[in-house]
Amino acid sequence: MTEQPGNPDHPGRHHHYTEADVAEEVSDLETKSATAARIFDLRRIIGGLFVLYGVIVTITGITDSQAAIDKAQGVNINLWTGIGMLLLGLFFLAWLKLRPTPPPPPASAADEDQSPSVGS
Repeated sequence: MTEQPGNPDHPGRHHHYTEADVAEEVSDLETKSATAARIFDLRRIIGGLFVLYGVIVTITGITDSQAAIDKAQGVNINLWTGIGMLLLGLFFLAWLKLRPTPPPPPASAADEDQSPSVGS
């Protein structure tokens, strides 16, 4: 049995991709990439973490004893730091809401007209 060049899993079998197949695959990957970019936007991650930690530190500041406040020279540092973290986290989340990541551009009719037709 002689092996022909091609896929090592299927000797003698060749894969031919048309320009339309490649263009469709690229379009699918661009759409998935844009979706992933929106989901994993750093503003969402940073804002969420700052809000979460801000809530924790603010609660700690509210429940601090007088001894802990005296240790910080009379400043309730946990309360002020927690409020600052909350404000920063809310800023990032508001920024994300007001200026969202743009969606991927839709495939234009010109791109579809340029793809080769089947049988030509």
